[in-house]
Parts: sequence; structure tokens; C-alpha cells
Amino acid sequence: MSLTIYGEQLNSRLLIGTALYPSPDIMKQAILASGSQVVTLSLKRQNPQEQSGQQIWQYIQDIVKQTNGFLLPNTAGCKTAKEVYTLAQMSRELFQTSWLKLEVIGDDYNLQPDPFELLKATDILIKAGFNVLPYCTDDLVLCQRLYDLGCEVIMPWASPIGTGKGLMNPYNLETIRTRLPNATLILDAGIGKPSDACLAMEMGYDGILLNSAVALADDPVLMARAFANSLNSGEQAYRAGIMQPRQTAHPSTPTLDTPFWHQN
Repeated sequence: MSLTIYGEQLNSRLLIGTALYPSPDIMKQAILASGSQVVTLSLKRQNPQEQSGQQIWQYIQDIVKQTNGFLLPNTAGCKTAKEVYTLAQMSRELFQTSWLKLEVIGDDYNLQPDPFELLKATDILIKAGFNVLPYCTDDLVLCQRLYDLGCEVIMPWASPIGTGKGLMNPYNLETIRTRLPNATLILDAGIGKPSDACLAMEMGYDGILLNSAVALADDPVLMARAFANSLNSGEQAYRAGIMQPRQTAHPSTPTLDTPFWHQN
């Protein structure tokens, strides 16, 4: 089943980042192995005036073209709505896209989003014509407010960025899925292993965005393939309809009205 983001159909439900890889070549191999068609990159962590910054941006854009995919610039490192808006305008000019992964960090220790500046920035950006994909915590009310502002896609965290702790609050994530049935929900940040991603897809999430879990693996390319497989398994399980847990044991082969072979 395809994933639709702001009117664009994608063959993969995995979105992948471009930081922390051992080398640009391994990054490229991992992205291609993942099957992802959406690749994120940070604007604030590269200087467009420096040749090295321009070269890595061009390298990433070439990978995206090879996948017939989409570039998703992000505002990592921003702390205010004003700072975000300036960076977003530069992003749209540089990369010719209105897609934006919105990050507004409120705490440097756990990189938790600032909910107040996040809502303010979202409102400004949507009115300016951006397609906003906001990174937020697993707070139902915050997710609801973002959806009400016009975000078709919402990206709650599984756990703090780069921790690899997986799904810290499954109940919160399940509640968001239940209460926002029409929103496209992409789990972003904290995924550590493929089983984490599979569990989120089994909950009914529409996709996963990750970086560190692949980039910091001993074999990033093989790990990228593992995540691609886990997302497919989880999504298929959700569509198949997972059996409900039961309190008591039930025989898989009942004896009543069941024919038996009898020995003489």
C-alpha cells in the first residue's frame, strides 16, 4: 500500500535522514537499500556560503533524484518561530520545495520540542504556503492542535532524538492514532531497532522517520534493509487484523465435533 504525503504518493513508508553516517558513500548505499523516497537534511547545520555545504547538499539531491523521491529539509537547531521562518524561506528558495520538517527545540538536554513556539511557527508557515511536517512529543492535545491548524502530517516522537529507546509510551501513541483517524501519522525520533518500527506500524501508524538507528549501526546498509522489511511486516499485520489478546487459554484444535482417527 502506498503512502500519501501532501498529495504525493510514495511506494515506501520509511523516511530517512542523512546525518551521522561513516561516509557519504555509505549514506547513499543505506538510503538506496532502505527504499525510502523521502530524505531529510538539515539547513542550519550547513553553511550555504561554504563550498563543502553546497557539495553535500548537491550529493543528497542527486540521491533523491535517483530514488525518484522527495527532499525534506528540516529546521533542526531552531528555537523560535522567527528563526524557523527565516530558515524556511531560505529552504524554499534553495531546494524549490514547500515541504518542511518543522523542529522547534525547547530543551537542549532531551531535545524536546517547544509546544508553544511549535504551534506559533506552524500557523505562520501554513499561512505562508508551506507543507508542514511537525516534529512533536506524544501529547494528544498538541497533536490535535497541529491538526486543527492544517497539518495533514503529524510526527510524534517515540522517545527523545537519538536515544534509541523505542516506544516509551505506547498508550499515548495508540491514543493519538485512535483520536486522529484521518491524520497521516509518522513516528519520528527514538526508534532503535526494526522491531520498534514494526510495533508502531502494527498500531496503525502510516510511516517511520529515522536516522541514528541506521547511521550508527555496525552495518548501516544491512540495517536499512532490515527496517524496510520491518515496516512492510507491521503494515501488513495491521491491515490483516491482529487477534485480540485473551485472558484464558483456548485450544487451537477443539475436540468438540471434531473427527478423530481411532486405532483398533
